[in-house]
Amino acid sequence: MGKPATPRALGDNEAKAVARMLRVSPQKLNLVAQLIRGKKVSTALADLEFSRKRIARDVRKCLESAIANAENNHNLDVDDLIVTQAYVGKALVMKRFHARARGRGARIMKPFANLTIVVREVTADAAA
Repeated sequence: MGKPATPRALGDNEAKAVARMLRVSPQKLNLVAQLIRGKKVSTALADLEFSRKRIARDVRKCLESAIANAENNHNLDVDDLIVTQAYVGKALVMKRFHARARGRGARIMKPFANLTIVVREVTADAAA
C-alpha cells in the first residue's frame, strides 16, 4: 500500500540525460549548452566534436546518453531527434585559500555545475 507512482514529467516523444558535478563554472558550461540548443542531434554532435572548449567532451557524453535513452528506453527514431532543452544548474562550490603576500590569504572558488539535456522526436513533416 505505497504511494502511487509519479507520472512521467516528459512527453512520450522526449528523453533526457543529466550530467552532475561537472568541474566547470555554470557560466562557462552555459556557453557550450547554447551551442547545441534547438539543433538536430547530428549537427549538435558535430559541433561539440570540433569545439575547442574543454567541457565540450562532457557535454557530448551527456548528449549521447540522452540519444541512447531515447532509442533504448522510449523507442524513438534517432534520425528525427532535436535538442529541445539544454540547461545548466549550479552544484557545490569548493572554497580554497591561496597564500598571498604579507600573511594574507585569497579565496579561490572552484565551482561545479549540473547539465540537463532533453531531446525530442520531431517528425519530418512537423519540422518543415
